[in-house]
Amino acid sequence: MYSFEPTDEQKMVMSAAKKLAAKEFRNRMRDADEACEPAAEWTQEGWELALLPASIPEEYGGFGEHSAITWALAAEELAWGDLSATLVLAAPNLIAIPTYLCGTEEQKKEILPLFCGDRFACGSAALMEPHFGFDPNSLKTTAVVKDGNYILSGIKCNVPFAQESDWMLVYASFEGQSQAFLVPKGAPGLTVKDRESNMGMKAFPMYSIELNECCIPASGRLGGSAGCNFQLLLGSSRVALASMAVGVARAAHEFAVDYAKNRKAFGEAIAQRQSIAFTLAEVITDIDAARLLVWEAAWRLDNHQDAAKEAYLAMNFAGDVALQACDRAVQILGGYGYTRDFPVELFLRNARGFGVMEGIAIV
Repeated sequence: MYSFEPTDEQKMVMSAAKKLAAKEFRNRMRDADEACEPAAEWTQEGWELALLPASIPEEYGGFGEHSAITWALAAEELAWGDLSATLVLAAPNLIAIPTYLCGTEEQKKEILPLFCGDRFACGSAALMEPHFGFDPNSLKTTAVVKDGNYILSGIKCNVPFAQESDWMLVYASFEGQSQAFLVPKGAPGLTVKDRESNMGMKAFPMYSIELNECCIPASGRLGGSAGCNFQLLLGSSRVALASMAVGVARAAHEFAVDYAKNRKAFGEAIAQRQSIAFTLAEVITDIDAARLLVWEAAWRLDNHQDAAKEAYLAMNFAGDVALQACDRAVQILGGYGYTRDFPVELFLRNARGFGVMEGIAIV
């Protein structure tokens, strides 16, 4: 049995994350969305939280211990502020967390200190592929051994910071199993295509990449010859996205509640209308249920238990809840909800991405 009460340290993390989300993320999310560029303050202020260095042991340059639950709690608060900003701040996790969880000792010593410095360092991972019926357990991108090296071939989409990152973690099928490979910037055969233009998460840079017999040394396989535990990494990614979905859902719901309480029609607040009151009640019930699914999956990860099913359920349900909460918020605001004068249309566009963008975050 586990406790539903966060530790004192987790409460401090949640409080700091909420302050950052309210001060920096909310205030800049509209301008960043319109400009399709992340605000510099997101990384400067966000890196001072030291969430990632606090998840990495001292021997690798950090000063703490990794906890999926702590990351999930922080990610919800940050995503309440803005999803794009949260994904930007969490991008270094895409390299650092898999390396910490599954890397060899040599890989940890080489990679982890890069993400424990005083300045924000971009990270990138390539999992998604641009074809119908994408299955992370049956990737089209392949890896083969040739002359003692690994040769990667395939096309990836929704790759965060592919242009800006010094390292990229590429997932490919090797001997029938999904595995991860550390690919340095400028590796022969790696081509970063134009930046994608997406419906939502517009301030979060994502690209398509092409791997044309991209050659990396044998030491580039995450976990060495033994490989990595792909299901662990996939579950960690799904928990990350699920926790962020809860945060986005909460943001939309809270805005809709405040609007409904203050918007008067025919002499009374529209929150008094039964249809609106019931809608808001149903949404918050689903948000709380989604949060519990996230916590269960994160708890299983922290206790080294199989969390594949729980992470999958959390991601699917939380993604649906986020989309529903944002859609209901737009409806409650009526015509105003469809305008850029209010944030709910931005919440809705961002929430739509949870169903189609896997592997863009990890805890």
